[in-house]
Amino acid sequence: MAQIFVSLAAVLGGLSVAAGAFASHALRDKISERSLEIFETGARYQMYHALALLLVALLISRVASPPATLIASAWLFIIGIAIFSGSLYALSLTGVKYLGAITPLGGVGLIAGWAALAVAAWNLKF
Repeated sequence: MAQIFVSLAAVLGGLSVAAGAFASHALRDKISERSLEIFETGARYQMYHALALLLVALLISRVASPPATLIASAWLFIIGIAIFSGSLYALSLTGVKYLGAITPLGGVGLIAGWAALAVAAWNLKF
């Protein structure tokens, strides 16, 4: 399980760098300044949570029997990234306003991931 999460963290981290570069180089003159800010927010949060996913994966690899909350944290980060950052990317590129209504659902997933990590850490024996 840890191997899957480390691999996904690496892919998501690399994609966030690519998204940031894409925004800086390819989108700067193509979309509004506000849309560019929205896109860059998606890339930034994707990187933050790719790093969080990496941390969770490393914890999973170090614990003989990882608690369900630790595994749930990893999945919540992945789902949260997909919904939060994905909706921001789509919103900034398409201008379809209702996509902004989906973004908070991804934010809830990210917050739930942090909450699950906190519960797991409280119960782990270090």
